[in-house]
Amino acid sequence: MSRVLMIAFHYPPCSQSSGIHRTLKFSRYLPKTGWDPIVLSAHPRAYESRSDDQLHDIPAEVPVTRAFALDTSRSLSLRGFYPRWLALPDRFISWWLGAVPAGLRLVRRYRPAAIWSTYPIATAHLIGLTLHRLTGVPWVADFRDSMVEESYPRDRVQRRMFMWIERQAVSHASRLVFTAESTRRMYLERYPSLPAERCLLIPNGYDEEDFADLKRAAHVTDGAERPLQLVHTGVIYPEERDPTAFFAALARLKRDGRIDATRVRINLRASGFEDRYADALRELGIDDIVQLTPHLPYRRTLQECVDSDALLLLQGASCNHQIPAKAYEYLRAQRPIVALTADEGDTASLLKRTGGATIVDLAGETAIYAAFPDLLKVIRAGAHPLPAMREVERFSRQHQAVTLAEALTTLGGRASRPAPGA
Repeated sequence: MSRVLMIAFHYPPCSQSSGIHRTLKFSRYLPKTGWDPIVLSAHPRAYESRSDDQLHDIPAEVPVTRAFALDTSRSLSLRGFYPRWLALPDRFISWWLGAVPAGLRLVRRYRPAAIWSTYPIATAHLIGLTLHRLTGVPWVADFRDSMVEESYPRDRVQRRMFMWIERQAVSHASRLVFTAESTRRMYLERYPSLPAERCLLIPNGYDEEDFADLKRAAHVTDGAERPLQLVHTGVIYPEERDPTAFFAALARLKRDGRIDATRVRINLRASGFEDRYADALRELGIDDIVQLTPHLPYRRTLQECVDSDALLLLQGASCNHQIPAKAYEYLRAQRPIVALTADEGDTASLLKRTGGATIVDLAGETAIYAAFPDLLKVIRAGAHPLPAMREVERFSRQHQAVTLAEALTTLGGRASRPAPGA
């Protein structure tokens, strides 16, 4: 068995990002492909929110090291203020101080054939770069999102730092892995000398085992007259997934008597900005239709998706190069998908391929207003198509692990020199 050192900030007990599932599932399924993972993550004190419900999903045979790390904004600030350099490239730069020596010890002990780091968090790639330069172990840089876009990061200093890290990855990583095809194309255009064969596409996905025992509850299939239940799971970022136009359209529909709380309920599960959205919903008078609900354990969230009448997906045009990780779980849940996203983005392309989704622009208040009543009628009648499982099955986590294993195998490298200071 070959070994791979996996550097990931988002790993159980972190619960602030769906990104934990990418590394968690790789660490679960890579051993079946001939690769033993060693995980280097952050101390849980650095996490803004934590949950123990997925700790039992970490395979017992996978070594996990949780290196020193702090969140600058919470641990190193005085009355909410802190020096800018303590948050570059991000608020978790202190993780670099703990992870590099911890990583060197892991390299010396386990002699991995590859180092894999995953963004976001940018500090993860900084750790991967440092360990690669110190040990010579081949490095794979995984981009769950693109690091730099036309309007991101907005802060100039952070943008320069991100661009530097990105260039280092292009120069030194043996493979760059992307989750969306248009992101891969963007990087090849941005760096003309970057060979296409070094840039791989490994989308996010779903784990069939997580759905094995989930059954649609009887109370949602008994035909009784009740409000339709639409569910959105996970963070709704105020810029990247701005729900302003959606909320405004719902308010117009309610004023015009076309929807009310007896006909539809919209559940925003763990949106992450509850205080902000609660004020907006109250001012618009739709807080009886749209409910802000707290975090649930992962499998209970999946059960809620399966029990829903439809699943709500929000993705702004600024994220056209990205596909929300939850989209793949939505597809496997086999419920209608209401996708508020740009028609030309990668999210829309995925949903057109799989079917089962109605797509309306997230920024189009008028379009949402026009489409929503008829869409609800179709969903209530059970006439909305569902995603085609023959297409959905391409995105199983087991399949993604095989693809990553094949990429790691092509590296053919080992540490070229002892890890110094270990």
